[in-house]
Amino acid sequence: MTIGTQAQPLSGVPSRESLADKLQAVLPKIVLAPSMAITLVFTYGFIVWSLVLSFTNSRMLPNYDFIGLSNYSKLFSMDRWTVAYTNLFIFGFLFIVIAICVGTLLAILLDQKIRAEGVLRTIYLYPFALSLIVTGTAWKWILNPEIGIEKLMHDIGFSRFQFDWLVDKDMAIYTIVIAAVWQASGFVMAIMLAGLRGVDNSIIKAAQIDGATMPTIYRRIILPIMRPIFFSCFIILSHLAIKSFDLVVVLTAGGPGYSSDLPATFMYQYAFGRNQIGIGSASAMITLMGFIAILIPYLYSELRKKKHG
Repeated sequence: MTIGTQAQPLSGVPSRESLADKLQAVLPKIVLAPSMAITLVFTYGFIVWSLVLSFTNSRMLPNYDFIGLSNYSKLFSMDRWTVAYTNLFIFGFLFIVIAICVGTLLAILLDQKIRAEGVLRTIYLYPFALSLIVTGTAWKWILNPEIGIEKLMHDIGFSRFQFDWLVDKDMAIYTIVIAAVWQASGFVMAIMLAGLRGVDNSIIKAAQIDGATMPTIYRRIILPIMRPIFFSCFIILSHLAIKSFDLVVVLTAGGPGYSSDLPATFMYQYAFGRNQIGIGSASAMITLMGFIAILIPYLYSELRKKKHG
């Protein structure tokens, strides 16, 4: 008998231990298989189906009368689509920049080891636990000129105070920014605070010994170190901005008129409200390509980082 080799079963029947090992090896695949199949069908399958429909003359029901790029041509000639993607740039830029700035500032303040940090952290993070439907409804009441801030100011004597952005077609998109920033800033704060707590204290102490003040340390050392965390927040918030739908529907319903439409609300209106599935699918594909255009540089950066260690 050779030392180090495993004993073979005397009969051809596998031992109980080998069956358990095989079951343990295959069990994760069995558990994940249904969710993988559902994801393939209901996510990637419907993406492919939407792509196909975007090249067809589908209206109330899908059909396969292919018309080439006609839907895309119509889409970019529509004023409503121009308003929608212009609003997306405005909303996305302001939402991402303000949420990151507010979240970072809150994280820096909490990082000063203040008292009741746990309570404050929960208060700031709590809005993110609310659904966008609840957030939109609450801010709709607050910004409504007849029952919100404007009426409150009038009641306490400031009769000339005016804050009617919710019903102003030029300002309605900014009300969505306010509500979205209020909800997402706590989430950004939590990520930033985790990043700040991960910075090596010896670096900070060395900088303090050299005479650097805390604002300088944050500006010149800590925040540059947290660049990957900023980029992660940017990707997450970009994803939230591009798919924003329920907050717009609840807060402004895309109005007044279609002045606060975003690509997601545009797609829904044309696919299910106006029975223009072809144009709705084309707008969905353009929106998807916009997200991919943001995601690819991030994936490239991550893969390059892993490659270079």
